[in-house]
Amino acid sequence: MTGVAVQLTGLRRTFGTVHALDDLDLSIEPGEFVALLGPSGCGKTTALRVLAGLEDADAGRVLVGGRDVTALPANRRDMGMVFQAYSLFPHLTALANVTFGLSLRGRAKQAGRAAEMLELVGISQFADRYPHQLSGGQQQRVALARALAIEPSVLLLDEPLSALDAKVRVQLRDEIRRIQTEVGTTTLFVTHDQEEALAVADRVGVMRAGRLEQLAAPADVYLTPATPFVADFVGLSNRLPGTVTGDEVEVLGARLPMISPSASPSVTALVRPESVQVTPDERGEGRVLTTSFLGPISKVTVTVGDLLVVAQVATDRLPALTPGTPVRVSLRPNPVAIL
Repeated sequence: MTGVAVQLTGLRRTFGTVHALDDLDLSIEPGEFVALLGPSGCGKTTALRVLAGLEDADAGRVLVGGRDVTALPANRRDMGMVFQAYSLFPHLTALANVTFGLSLRGRAKQAGRAAEMLELVGISQFADRYPHQLSGGQQQRVALARALAIEPSVLLLDEPLSALDAKVRVQLRDEIRRIQTEVGTTTLFVTHDQEEALAVADRVGVMRAGRLEQLAAPADVYLTPATPFVADFVGLSNRLPGTVTGDEVEVLGARLPMISPSASPSVTALVRPESVQVTPDERGEGRVLTTSFLGPISKVTVTVGDLLVVAQVATDRLPALTPGTPVRVSLRPNPVAIL
């Protein structure tokens, strides 16, 4: 199975007065895994549905492998889809559910191909079970196997993990990435979960009001956001007052480089919690307000005057940072976005 290039050019779609897609341009390389991320109503699911042929665009084109498929119905676009709802036939076994899509396409050796796909997603031992006999994660694996069995040119994943509990969601997220890498299918993944998008995608597209604010590698989206919206939406940031001097901004006494210049002398800087250093100090200007245990990394909220500052620290430091502890707050010289 080999991937194909996907291009969405100038897509527009309106619902009444709402511009779900506003001249959206998106290019996906052959075999690439792209995740679309954004708040509710930003247009990410509409973009996927237009690509799938489940929604008609008001304007623009959809090209797959260099071929214009804009006017083609969904069943002629050679795409596999996995939805949030598992959409399995309750009266068919896992194997029969996977075989069903193959039978519609007249594929030879259907049972062998279906069994191979169940093996790929790691549930071949449950081939003879019915959906009600499977867990949510197992049902979603069957849905993924069914989508892959037809060897689609493009795999579309629409919030496929949101109905699962946290541990299963992480396991299946990693499994989807492994399978996609092994199979090499061009994949578009729509999610509202930032951690999911950043963990699995080759590139992440952050959408707002029907447009792409940024499309870049996960590390670039997080570390060098292209716009204040991306910086504010992706990850957690402290909003701290700053004073601009040249290409730097002074925040809590530290001079930090700015990701993009600002014409205003007084700004709000978005500072990541991992850029905040908190050190116990009897003469420190800060006081620990609360701490939150989050596993190996914990969150410490500090008051500095009338400001609340959130820091991310190693959990083994928590005993020295109990609420009420006076602390010195400093900032690492990482670039910051400006509001």
